[in-house]
Amino acid sequence: MRDLLVAAQTEESDTAREQTKAEQDVDQVRQRAARDQQRLDSGAVTSPKDLENLQREITSLAKRQGDLEDVVLEVMERRESAQERVAELTERVTSVQSKIDDATARRDAAFEEIDGEVATVTKEREVIAGSIPADLLKLYDKLRGQQGGVGAAKLYARSCQGCRQELAITELAEIRKAAPDTVVRCENCRRILVRTSESGL
Repeated sequence: MRDLLVAAQTEESDTAREQTKAEQDVDQVRQRAARDQQRLDSGAVTSPKDLENLQREITSLAKRQGDLEDVVLEVMERRESAQERVAELTERVTSVQSKIDDATARRDAAFEEIDGEVATVTKEREVIAGSIPADLLKLYDKLRGQQGGVGAAKLYARSCQGCRQELAITELAEIRKAAPDTVVRCENCRRILVRTSESGL
């Protein structure tokens, strides 16, 4: 959008220069025609041949002036069109920039909120980690690194919520027999399984 605006501004600037030059050309022809007419009216030119040449030049200059004025009008129309394009694109760039600023502000606010949540969860984790045996914490961290950040999964309705696989009957039987504080793992993804009343055991 900005590139289009720069292109439109450049076009407007170019046509402004073109218009100035075309208007100067018209002025030069007009001044020369005025001088010739003044010479003709003054009676200073007496030779019939010179008078004829002067009248021919005045006629030629009038035609030239008309042609140049047409050029000025054409350039003015192009410049007006370029000015309208600049105004339209300026408005669009301002509108888009406003949306970008709004989205950036919302993103920054979300980052700030997430950073706050991360800090809170990190503190909570440190407290909980302090009450977990070191070897179990080490195993959990190792599995978390291998399994995309999830080292333990809930056992829900006989399925591991980590890999979404239903456990085999023999596996469920072994988990059923295991003591409540025994660390049990999914045979499929090897994550630590967290047993609850909804585990289906």
